[in-house]
Amino acid sequence: MNKRVYGVLGIKSIMANWNADFSGYPKTISSGETFGSDKAFKFPMKKMWDEKGEKVLYIKSLKAEEDKKEGIKVRPKSLKERFEEVFKIEDLSTIKDSREIYKNLFSAVDVKNFGATFAEQKNNIGIIGAVQIGQGFNKYEDTTPEEQQILSPFRVEKASASNSNTEKEEANATTLGTKIVSNEAHYFYPFSINPLVYKPYIEMGVTEGYTEEDYKNFKSTSIVAATAFNSNSKIGCENEFAIFVEVNEEQYLPDLSQYIEFEKREDKNIIRLNFDTLINDIIENVINVEIYFNPYTTILEGNISKSKVYNIFTGKEV
Repeated sequence: MNKRVYGVLGIKSIMANWNADFSGYPKTISSGETFGSDKAFKFPMKKMWDEKGEKVLYIKSLKAEEDKKEGIKVRPKSLKERFEEVFKIEDLSTIKDSREIYKNLFSAVDVKNFGATFAEQKNNIGIIGAVQIGQGFNKYEDTTPEEQQILSPFRVEKASASNSNTEKEEANATTLGTKIVSNEAHYFYPFSINPLVYKPYIEMGVTEGYTEEDYKNFKSTSIVAATAFNSNSKIGCENEFAIFVEVNEEQYLPDLSQYIEFEKREDKNIIRLNFDTLINDIIENVINVEIYFNPYTTILEGNISKSKVYNIFTGKEV
């Protein structure tokens, strides 16, 4: 692929928790701003690829194994075990040519896009991904966390009985759980695609490089994966915006998400693109611009040259 791509991917979260920290609350920085990590965006993409039968290496998988003391336990697989499973290799330690490991890694769709760190069996491999996704900051000012108490249908077994009436009542009661969500949040993730980072690996003969097909696969998955991934905490999360700006290899662009504004309205929200002047100033190096958004809930503002606008759900031009 002989071009670079810059863009922004937008996620809407309504009474959901797009990306929680270890306390269970939506992630924030020291100033209190809510954000989502790049891992939160990559995860539903990996799940979608995995469900379609594509090779995905860096995703949690489980195995049942026997423990002499504890019996049969279900545990996550190690990176070595996952590698051997995905690439149908009996034993990683038998591979003496590191180029074979590189070839396998590049055949995984997640590695081809996002890169990899692979330190197994005396191999210390680091691949910088052609696709780099930044942190997605929430641009809705009135986001607040909501804590819900949930009644469990089960009581907790006590290790020992007590004569205390209070403790007897607690032993007969079911437990309370907590679910934490955001009332509403709108995350905007910057990303860039630079196929040139794979040039050394092309010369080594371990990959054909980042291709147009790789890009199309990334684009089609990135605009639907959040909507498709309906876990309990993500059921209110969906893709609501995406822009892909394709430029010549010699053209560089800054983080485009910093030029986007979100405004909450009674009828339809507004996503305002304030980088039209920037794009127009480099228009001779712009190959193509595609914008996807939710026209049922959102008004798009911004006159971007060479742009085609699509319904993010139907794929039809608006």
